[in-house]
Amino acid sequence: MGAENVSLMIAFTAGLLSFVSPCVLPLIPSYVTYISGVSLEKLTVGDDRGARWGTFFHSLAFVAGFSLIFIMLGASATMLGQFMAKNQVIMRKIGGVIVVALGVHFTGVINFGFLQQYKKMEFARKPVGYIGSILVGMVFAAGWTPCIGPILASILLYASTSGTVGKGIGLLAAYSLGLGIPFILSAIAINRFFGFFNGIKKYMRVISIISGVFLVIIGILIYTNYLTIIAQYFSW
Repeated sequence: MGAENVSLMIAFTAGLLSFVSPCVLPLIPSYVTYISGVSLEKLTVGDDRGARWGTFFHSLAFVAGFSLIFIMLGASATMLGQFMAKNQVIMRKIGGVIVVALGVHFTGVINFGFLQQYKKMEFARKPVGYIGSILVGMVFAAGWTPCIGPILASILLYASTSGTVGKGIGLLAAYSLGLGIPFILSAIAINRFFGFFNGIKKYMRVISIISGVFLVIIGILIYTNYLTIIAQYFSW
């Protein structure tokens, strides 16, 4: 249980880092107004309870949409890991090296050009209702930006070494919660979000470096298989 708890904590932290990444955090108001159909001016007034509740449920649907895609990717990654079980040690070390490289890219020390590209998938007009918000969430997951890509790819590589499909699903569910909970909180308290964003935007470069160091550490843990030592530490 100790190792599993630490793994889930790592995945949840990765989701939080994805939320505050430079390519996601500044776009939160746009996503909120797009999925809810409520203007930013109306949301910031704060006296329309109907609009608040509608925004809350639309944000839940949006989070459910991208969580579904991420969890499916986690299950697929674990199944791929099981398929490669005969070469588990080699694949784990290759995965560790890749995660370290993604972390170095995130810090800006070395930039890999192909990681700067992303698929931009969007609807010209949002489908109607909560189903539409779910679909937009799924599109968000399928066309993530370069900022969220390296972190998500690292968790998927981590999931591929987890051993069972259930553990892979759990890891990506924890990642989705880390990304989804602050999104929902921001949607229902957009005024506070602007205050938070204004305070944190000058530290975006620092956040990228912290995220990169986080990935490098995770990559080393995957490569060396030292997760059990950390699990023992948290079990004391």
